[in-house]
Amino acid sequence: MPLARSLSITSLNGLPQWEDDDLPVEDLLLFEISWEVTHKVGGIYTVIQSKAKTTADEWGENYFLIGPYFEQNVKTQVELCEPPNAAVKKAMDNMKSQGCQVFFGRWLIEGSPYVLLFDIGSAAWNLDRWKGEFWDASNIGIPYHDQEANDAVIFGSLTAWFLKELSCQFEDKPNIIAHFHEWQAGVGLILARSQKLPVATIFTTHATLLGRYLCAASIDFYNNLDHFDIDKEAGERQIYHRYCMERASVHCAHVFTTVSQITATEAEHMLKRTPDVVTPNGLNVKKFSAMHEFQNLHSMYKARIQEFIRGHFYGHLDFDLEKTLFFFIAGRYEFSNKGADMFLEALSRLNFLLRVHKTDVTVVVFFIMPAKTNNFNVETLKGQAVRKQLWDTAQFVKEKFGKKLYNALLKGEIPDLNKILDRDDISIMKRAIYSTERHCLPPVTTHNMIDDGNDPILNTIRRIGLFNNRTDRVKVILHPEFLSSTSPLLPLDYEEFVRGCNLGVFPSYYEPWGYTPAECTVMGIPSVTTNLSGFGCFMQEHVSDPAAYGIYIVDRRFRSPDESCNQLTQFLYGFCQQSLRQRIIQRNRTERLSDLLDWRYLGRYYMHARHLALSRTFPDKFEMDLSAPPKTEGFRYPRPSSVPPSPSASQHSSPQHSEAEDEDEDERYDEDEEAERDRQNIKSPFSLGALPQGKKKQHGEYRN
Repeated sequence: MPLARSLSITSLNGLPQWEDDDLPVEDLLLFEISWEVTHKVGGIYTVIQSKAKTTADEWGENYFLIGPYFEQNVKTQVELCEPPNAAVKKAMDNMKSQGCQVFFGRWLIEGSPYVLLFDIGSAAWNLDRWKGEFWDASNIGIPYHDQEANDAVIFGSLTAWFLKELSCQFEDKPNIIAHFHEWQAGVGLILARSQKLPVATIFTTHATLLGRYLCAASIDFYNNLDHFDIDKEAGERQIYHRYCMERASVHCAHVFTTVSQITATEAEHMLKRTPDVVTPNGLNVKKFSAMHEFQNLHSMYKARIQEFIRGHFYGHLDFDLEKTLFFFIAGRYEFSNKGADMFLEALSRLNFLLRVHKTDVTVVVFFIMPAKTNNFNVETLKGQAVRKQLWDTAQFVKEKFGKKLYNALLKGEIPDLNKILDRDDISIMKRAIYSTERHCLPPVTTHNMIDDGNDPILNTIRRIGLFNNRTDRVKVILHPEFLSSTSPLLPLDYEEFVRGCNLGVFPSYYEPWGYTPAECTVMGIPSVTTNLSGFGCFMQEHVSDPAAYGIYIVDRRFRSPDESCNQLTQFLYGFCQQSLRQRIIQRNRTERLSDLLDWRYLGRYYMHARHLALSRTFPDKFEMDLSAPPKTEGFRYPRPSSVPPSPSASQHSSPQHSEAEDEDEDERYDEDEEAERDRQNIKSPFSLGALPQGKKKQHGEYRN
């Protein structure tokens, strides 16, 4: 696309465009800098990895990612090569000549972006000098014992050094945009600005440091945003230097962005700057050519989970697996921030409701939250061994039975079923049955936990008494390790596991965006989120009736903890009351929302931030109509004409409601008609106008 001195964001498709040809596109270089480039730590890795293809399609060979060098990651994820850009190669050679190890290659993900990786260890001998330079630039001192902050100083100094070497070759032409993610990369931004490099800078915070710490301490956060003594709170938690690094990065950037409106409000109070652009997180959505392929995948992976359940609950498998629903929660082990505390309390109440109403539905709940363990639990491994032994026994008897039946039919005889199984077969089957006898309850955790006496999930399970008893309609399994297809217990990758579940539950108190419910959505799996997560607020804005589309939003901002827990319980109970057909309808609707989360649509916010940074950094060369940033107001999925999956419709005064009511509701459902209407909505171009302002904080909100 042509690039120019003047920027315009008026176009046929609503996307920003460049006018004039004074500066060709090949002269502009985009660098994204993050500690999580090729190095997975948290959700920022997902943001950068999933966005890479969209950005690479836009910028082509002029898009580069900068991150730290970790040998194991490079061996498995990066194809090393020479830089195609002469300026980048010269800057790297200059750094190498002074003892710095720099690696260049293609990241082997979709889009295959170029990556520039700095070896932190090879440059560590410069740490004291660079800490002194950082002090001179910002008056921020870094304690010697904080290794993460020290690494951030080395990484940031190397980044600023590279940008300086690169910009020197362009003779002050406006050729470089540098986009920094989170405080670990912020040192490079601060140094670049202090050295007055001709670089347009953007800083994105995906969550404020202090916000995460305060919420983890069970403080009434959102109701007291304007009452916190920020310096005091950061100092008490011994993160004052990190907080200063983050805040300095925010104020030094030409453009400051964050991932959701609720985090924008938080940043305004915690970091004392209102974000210029809200950049919602997306995913690289892959559509199946077959309309209902995702439903087939759900059935396939659900069967794999059922196999695990057969082994885990051997001897206590007195519930119907065809009437069993699989719920899960996944993410960092942040007990309160991720809402695990409220989820467990809601499960206790759900168990009571299901038992009182004598329903035949069983709920198995997985907690996929990594914690310190001493490997697998022996009882759990034994369960899978018993299951496999029973399967082998059944296959052996079936083969013998089949041969006898086959021979009898060849002779034209109807076999005597009393003789077709001999005494040996009966003995084998009896031994198999005796092997399933169990003198203990199925374990609530798959691993041996280190310090399980102080584990918050296990302690809560002990308090509420969910021990996987026969009478419990809710069964709990804590899997304190990331899922892997090579696991001897549950051989499924995370994506396969999610597809096999019925509902993801993420009642977070602190969730700047929330990739876990977003991932559920693009896979067609309903989920529970909250109005304190960026994802939940985004869906409330764009979907008229989120619950009808499988997005249940718990109100954790304006309700008390007990009220929120009751609301979550009603969502879960309503979901358990749905028929199989209702769940299929709901999954169809959920999957159609995936277009909302596609980077092809959400990438325009990053595009706007880059154009804004250029116009602010080089106002004499780039002009931009600041009154027209992208927005999506009025872009909403309507409420479906029939809403059988919604708890409001499924929740009856009595569990024994008339089946004729469900049939009437199902008859009104026309999937093709609904799908076409939703497709028309997602194809509607985004309107342009002023960026919607965040709502002011409302008082009287509850901490929960």
